[in-house]
Amino acid sequence: MNKDTLAKELESHLRAVAAEREMARRDPALQAARTAVKRYQSARLAATHPDLLAAPDTREAAAFFLNDIYGAHDLGQREADLERIVPSLQRLLPAESLHTITSAIALDALTEKLDTGLARALGAVFDEQAYLMAYRSASAPEERARQLDLVQQLGDSLCTLVRIPLLSLTLSVMRGPARLAGVSALHQFLERGFGSFKKMKKPAYFVDTIVGRERRAMGHIYAGRKEPFDVF
Repeated sequence: MNKDTLAKELESHLRAVAAEREMARRDPALQAARTAVKRYQSARLAATHPDLLAAPDTREAAAFFLNDIYGAHDLGQREADLERIVPSLQRLLPAESLHTITSAIALDALTEKLDTGLARALGAVFDEQAYLMAYRSASAPEERARQLDLVQQLGDSLCTLVRIPLLSLTLSVMRGPARLAGVSALHQFLERGFGSFKKMKKPAYFVDTIVGRERRAMGHIYAGRKEPFDVF
């Protein structure tokens, strides 16, 4: 995919994310429910992948996925940074880096939509059984499969980034200019993702492990299986 196409796709996903979050900001009850859903899911992911969070080789990458991809905290600053500088990104970044950012925001846009659906069904207080029922009723299997396809795509994109010569040095050099330009949140996201994947011996195996487990969990949920997150 060329850089022009990536930039247009990125802008489209950013608009979708902004619209979803603005809708929630106007509805305090929905905002509270979305926050509860995100916190629950973040804790669930940590409980599903404790080995990846504990192992020295994968702990930083696992934390990156939990905090920067599925995190419960507000990622609005990162998206605001992006929206302001898409033309500059298109001009300055290599296509591989732009692809990584676009993959992350595509995942963000779909996740925001799915989280809103769960939040409307659950409210701010719920237990695991209520969550599983809402997961099945508020989102189609095809949407959840697409979400995991995007996780795979983002992980594969990061695996590609770490093979680019001198990219680590380039990101370090860009740290000061990014701060001066007011886009530190975006730059930190790139550095955390690149750095965590660079340290792993087998980054592709890590991505396949996370996605494989989550696909099994998804299948268990839609099949109504007890203990759906027992995926080992």
